[in-house]
Amino acid sequence: MLLALLACAESETPPEAAVSAPERPDGVLRVATYNVSLYRDGPGELVEDLEGEDDPQLRAVSAVVATVSPDILVLNEVDWDEGGEAVRLLAERLGYPHRLSLRSNTGVPSGRDFDHDGRSDHEPGDRDYGGDAFGYGVHEGQYGMAVLSRLPIEENAVRTYRETVWADMPGNVLPTSWYDEGDREVFRLSSKTHALIPIKTSAGPLTLVLAHPTPPGFDGPEDRNGARNHDEVRMLLDLIDPARGGWLRDDEGRPGGLAPGAMFVVAGDLNADPSAPDPYGENGGIRALLASPLLQDPAPRSAGGAAAAARQGGANDGQSSDPALDTADFSDGEVGNLRADYVLPSATLDVQDAGVFWPAEGEEGYALVGPGYPVVSSDHRLVWADLRLPED
Repeated sequence: MLLALLACAESETPPEAAVSAPERPDGVLRVATYNVSLYRDGPGELVEDLEGEDDPQLRAVSAVVATVSPDILVLNEVDWDEGGEAVRLLAERLGYPHRLSLRSNTGVPSGRDFDHDGRSDHEPGDRDYGGDAFGYGVHEGQYGMAVLSRLPIEENAVRTYRETVWADMPGNVLPTSWYDEGDREVFRLSSKTHALIPIKTSAGPLTLVLAHPTPPGFDGPEDRNGARNHDEVRMLLDLIDPARGGWLRDDEGRPGGLAPGAMFVVAGDLNADPSAPDPYGENGGIRALLASPLLQDPAPRSAGGAAAAARQGGANDGQSSDPALDTADFSDGEVGNLRADYVLPSATLDVQDAGVFWPAEGEEGYALVGPGYPVVSSDHRLVWADLRLPED
């Protein structure tokens, strides 16, 4: 079954025997986010894999995308390169005419000893090098972000906030006991980038509001990554709400974020589950984002998420959240499965349907996600929402 599914991903149109895409009515726009785990240990390695035909993970990822067939697809953890070659090859493989590769803070050297190991001169390829970069990555662009689209991307109107300094955020929770004054002067808030990406539609621009915050772990009692995640998610709130975003300056120095009344979709792997404790209050973080009156949470579900939590047990047994909402299959001995990936349309948009591509065992498509480990496609699941835009 898996071989048949993966083989169909190499053709433009999967045969009827393959997984059927979730049905959608005419005139509906499908927007999806997918952490594809297409990161590699060295620069150029992903390009080499994409130029070949024998990478099983790439075939599985391709089959998932072909199955759900989103019109707009936000990708997390796809390595960035200077010429955008990896994203070009991926767009060709998946059949998308429009693409955008976003420069990332991952693996960009800071010259500072952010991880307190006593050095700031590690070589690329070393985990300690990643610990001192503006965003964790053992080479520049690792774990990058991209957009693939069937609709034109208004590239001249794209705004990024990659260089925003964390200390410039009013009311930030930056741990000053860990980062000294020199660190705070340069430390960037976004671990990858925050971006506003307008997509051209018949109803006007639909702006993707994107980020991929750092996971709230892999640190110590100072909780520097947990604090950063909180404020990275909070920055999304500030970007969509003109009343909150007066402090913002994009990488070209232009003030603010979205204009009032803009159509938008917040999308990405936010590495934040609303059921997890947040010691930093309700002014930011994932619960504050989901509660914003400017957007709506379709709360997409899957049968596979619930089945995986029940089958895998471990940390999943101690969770209070609904496992049908999970979007990531993480270690059952540590955090368990979580809701981490989101497609959150603005409140003015009509959400027709939403879901998580996570088939349960026995359902068609299960071979593309598998039992968890070893990972077949990704440890994250594709999340999608069907939107009906306002009439012309």
